[in-house]
Amino acid sequence: MIIPVSDVDRAKAFYADQVGWAEDLDVRVDEHVRFVQVTPPGSACSFAFGQGIVDGVPGSVQGLQVVDADVEAARAELLERGVTVGEVQHLDWGSFVGCRHTPTATPGPCTSCPTAASEPTPAGAGHGP
Repeated sequence: MIIPVSDVDRAKAFYADQVGWAEDLDVRVDEHVRFVQVTPPGSACSFAFGQGIVDGVPGSVQGLQVVDADVEAARAELLERGVTVGEVQHLDWGSFVGCRHTPTATPGPCTSCPTAASEPTPAGAGHGP
């Protein structure tokens, strides 16, 4: 998943340092192209952002969800890491916690589905794929 961001260093610091996702790659191809890839713990899905790799508008990704097997534990870990998240909402078909303050300005829910093994998000800090 490629996410357009306005500040690559700020996005990298948020996802890798604050949220705790693995930094898989940070390569500057030339003065116009930089590629950063991060992966939530246990996830088979990675997220990429950078400079010169996507034409999307920063903040334009809407409704991005990351599934985690334990939304309560993921929320607690994100709060410990200083990430602003809402309260867990328990619905008949799953539980959700909103993560609204990301460096990409992309509001997106962090999700926990009872049938899901795990994830990608700012909510899968240490609990999902």
